[in-house]
Amino acid sequence: MSALQLIHATARLGGRTVLDGVSLSVAAGELVALVGPNGAGKSSAIRALAGLLPLTSGQARLGADDVCSLTAEVRASRVAYLPQERRIAWNMPALEVAALGIPLGGRDDALIRARAALADVEAAHLADRGVAEMSGGERARVLLARVLSTGAEALMLDEPIAGLDPDAQLLVLHALAKRAGEGQAILVSLHDLGLAARFADRVVALDGGRVVADAAPMAALTPELLARVFSLSARWVDGPDGPLLASGRYSEGAAGGVVRPASPGA
Repeated sequence: MSALQLIHATARLGGRTVLDGVSLSVAAGELVALVGPNGAGKSSAIRALAGLLPLTSGQARLGADDVCSLTAEVRASRVAYLPQERRIAWNMPALEVAALGIPLGGRDDALIRARAALADVEAAHLADRGVAEMSGGERARVLLARVLSTGAEALMLDEPIAGLDPDAQLLVLHALAKRAGEGQAILVSLHDLGLAARFADRVVALDGGRVVADAAPMAALTPELLARVFSLSARWVDGPDGPLLASGRYSEGAAGGVVRPASPGA
């Protein structure tokens, strides 16, 4: 049974259809990367699974249950959600912020789990520092630790590596892959297609609120899809740690505005 599932999900925001019959699933022990251009519906899909975006038709399910039928307590035990927004209103110590992700249990247990989660993202040294006194990258690690500390069956993260330096991006994705290996279901939206191909078990590509690919990374991210969805002239090459994307933008041809692919790497 899938831990996370959208079934023919349709949703609207501001009079615009943001999900158009989307079906996708994530099983326990699986890391699925959600990719697509800006406005494709990635955040909307995650928010629908979190029960934060009402559907006009279809279903969002956590395990066997419709997410809207679950109490907040049960929902929190099954899924943890990290939004794009990284603002924290109060200058709380990192340890306290990480512990906020633990909905039940005693305070001592929560702090132990929070310390372990901070260590997992190499942020143990930040435990007593206020989050308002941190860099954006440090704060991102603390918020990731808050999600990891929950012990939820599934984790959903919306662009968790945006704005991070390359080492921190790898740290985050290694931590998520480790959790998938331990049996959690992981759904993560990414803009870096190379990292999606390297770390994901499966890639779901969205465009215009619709699923246009759902397969293993190399089967999903074909040169044809990269051209059609991302406007990239691209090919995959073998790298020491996984596939690398050599790409360039499509450019307008000189004659009649014909669109021609630029050379990869241009």
